[in-house]
Amino acid sequence: MTEPLHPSHSARPANQSLAMRHPFLLALALSLGATISLGLSRFSYALLLPAMRDDLGWSYFLSGSMNTGNALGYFIGALLTPLLMRHCRAQTPLVGGALLAGVVMMLSGFVVDANLLMAQRVLAGVASAFVFIAGGVLAARLGSLHPGRAGLLIGIYYGGTGFGILLSALLVPFSLSSAALRAAAHPWQWAWVALGAVCLLATVVMALVVARIDGTPAARGTQGHFRIRPFAYGLAGYLMFGVGYIAYMTFVIALLKEQGMRPETITWFYAALGVAVMASSRIWAGMLDHFNGGQSMAILNALLGVATILPALTQFAPLVFLSGLLFGAIFLSVVASTTALVRHNLPAHAWSAGISAFTTVFAFGQIIGPSIVGWIADGPGGLQRGLIFSALALFIGAALASRQRAL
Repeated sequence: MTEPLHPSHSARPANQSLAMRHPFLLALALSLGATISLGLSRFSYALLLPAMRDDLGWSYFLSGSMNTGNALGYFIGALLTPLLMRHCRAQTPLVGGALLAGVVMMLSGFVVDANLLMAQRVLAGVASAFVFIAGGVLAARLGSLHPGRAGLLIGIYYGGTGFGILLSALLVPFSLSSAALRAAAHPWQWAWVALGAVCLLATVVMALVVARIDGTPAARGTQGHFRIRPFAYGLAGYLMFGVGYIAYMTFVIALLKEQGMRPETITWFYAALGVAVMASSRIWAGMLDHFNGGQSMAILNALLGVATILPALTQFAPLVFLSGLLFGAIFLSVVASTTALVRHNLPAHAWSAGISAFTTVFAFGQIIGPSIVGWIADGPGGLQRGLIFSALALFIGAALASRQRAL
């Protein structure tokens, strides 16, 4: 994986000037990549899962396998992205992946076969990795121009996921109710089409602005390499994060529905979670700038474990909402903590390789998590026991990350 240190042609100074003068504008536009790749493409599935499961007669194992398929696609995309970024600007996988995500989501509105829907989730995962890795690299480059605000700028990028979650919380129930009023055979299909259309619109806005960030590959001979051993504890902690967090974002809405929470309350819950994600960039920015080792990841994983276990232990609405707010305020900052770890401990030309390595183990963790939790949920104890397993994975991740030292 390569990373440029300097502009490569005369158009670059103007772009660098804009990045210097309006970093927050560029960070907000870049955050639409996270909106698309995670907020809309991946996490909207939690809202659609109950309707799809009821309509199609899925088990929890099959329901979880859909997100396992998405994570498998993400894993494939994480392996392919470095190859793409050696030969083209980072904007190419960013915008191309966003377009692919929007198209395959819309196509999900025209099928009911589980195999075709699984194929969609896999392709959406590939597209998400293209977008998320390329966007993370561009966010790191933007942050390098503003070292004193790098943590906040990177956090804004990842916080775009919260905007996608908020959009999903508003758009999915509206689409489902509109389809039901018109006696649609499969109301959830309307929601997929609407989500895909929003992805494509966001892609256009993002593409017009992020072209102003330097996205050129490094000159030959300056390629950066990533050595696994010095980052072993950080990678292991991030693997357990991938295993643990994804079950909450896959099954928590189904659990709340099982527990009898009213649909409008569930909408408020998920919207509040999304708003908390958007706020997380400011909450944790100072910590991401301060710690050079795995301390940030350890703290955030431990708090996330607490948030994950709460709905499994209680149905008391205030505590359930606290769980959502705490989870939303933390989980994308764990992702941001890996970008900060890479930025603190590697030269700029190796950032792409570092981000890709962390993204790869993250994707592998997400492959494991949903199917295991779905399998647990189909047995005694249901979804509550599945979330307890997820919380334990996060606590293990916290212990591992605490061993990661600054290089």
